[in-house]
Amino acid sequence: MSKKKNVLIMGAAGRDFHNFNVFFRDNKDYNVVAFTATQIPNIEGRVYPAELAGELYPNGIKIYEEKELVDLINKLNVHEVVFSYSDVPFEYVMTKASIVNAAGVTFRLLGGEETMLKSTKPVIAVLAVRTGCGKSQTSRKIVKLLENAGKKVVAVRHPMPYGDLVKQKVQRFATLEDLKKHECTIEEIEEYEPHVARGGVIYAGVDYEAILREAEKEADVILWDGGNNDMAFFKPDLTFTVVDPHRPGHELRYYPGNTSLRLADVAVVNKVDSATKEGIEEVHKNVKQVNPTAIIIDANSPLTVDYPELIKDKRVLVVEDGPTLTHGDMKYGAGTVAAQRLGAKEIVDPRPFTVASITDTYEKYPNIGVLLPAMGYGDQQMKDLEDTINKTECDSVIIGTPIDLGRILKINKPHTRVMYELDEIGNVTLETILKEKGLL
Repeated sequence: MSKKKNVLIMGAAGRDFHNFNVFFRDNKDYNVVAFTATQIPNIEGRVYPAELAGELYPNGIKIYEEKELVDLINKLNVHEVVFSYSDVPFEYVMTKASIVNAAGVTFRLLGGEETMLKSTKPVIAVLAVRTGCGKSQTSRKIVKLLENAGKKVVAVRHPMPYGDLVKQKVQRFATLEDLKKHECTIEEIEEYEPHVARGGVIYAGVDYEAILREAEKEADVILWDGGNNDMAFFKPDLTFTVVDPHRPGHELRYYPGNTSLRLADVAVVNKVDSATKEGIEEVHKNVKQVNPTAIIIDANSPLTVDYPELIKDKRVLVVEDGPTLTHGDMKYGAGTVAAQRLGAKEIVDPRPFTVASITDTYEKYPNIGVLLPAMGYGDQQMKDLEDTINKTECDSVIIGTPIDLGRILKINKPHTRVMYELDEIGNVTLETILKEKGLL
């Protein structure tokens, strides 16, 4: 018999756990000796628990900081390293591969056949080439179209298990109270609340085989509402991939966003109304280059503001989606666009007023500039965000995140929300595609 291979999985509390569950958990040819963690704060130092790891791992699997990678390879006699996180440049991935290969071991990327679960129900996947492209608004539009046709739609979101992993094995969100029950972070609420607020159901968690089987019990159609720029965890019958002309060229240079683009049946070029002509043309050219059979839909991302009078001629603090500004590399978001269009006097720089973990975020991502990322990966960071907002000297706050931060944080100054939906241009729309595929 061949000797078991010792495996280390590089991750960020999401794809890494999924890859383990579906490929390694019951596979007696491999022995997963460790996870490493990065991107997300405070997830290293934990243990992937025995209750989820299965009978081959009675003590669970320890999670280390990624900076210990080479030492772990040597100390744990690792034979193979599996890279399992997303939204990173090609150069970043290959630098990690070089580090691993230089340590003498194999570097591996698992593909769809090894990691996609098959459903008994039709699956529609909504992916994106980068964080912050507008995937969520595309998902919401698809859900609305299906529900208007009488379909029961259940959304399943890419994982964000930052808390108690056993408790988070299978999570179902159907009410705002469910968000409290599961002690959701801001990052989680941003993805779940928009579905719940419209009367929908969304699942997430850690064990996506278990999640899929629960979702199938109540769904006519399952919508994979993907995260970062990752591939779907479920095998799709139809794949939409959202592309951002504000970051032209990124669709060719980021992993696994480029994979997601190549998998697309339909490429949705979003934010056309606020992008340059050159950016739109470059994105179209690149989509056709790597996926010439994909249908291309152009779409606007129209904004609405509940209290526009809080922006005009005001000194405003702009709070944007956290991951979009940090590892998403965006220099602005919906809040910034609203400030410019509605005539804000000034966008106030929050950096002189930041505290604790928010200060650390700017040190780690110095290119964020004068925008405030809505970081909230735990109670303390949410409190740090609240304190930063309340200390910042401004007339009002523009909330450009997908949720109402004023419901979660106690903000001591006037604030207004910016909301955005998807509005397709031309005769080829999400609706015509869904009808053509027999899903409406």
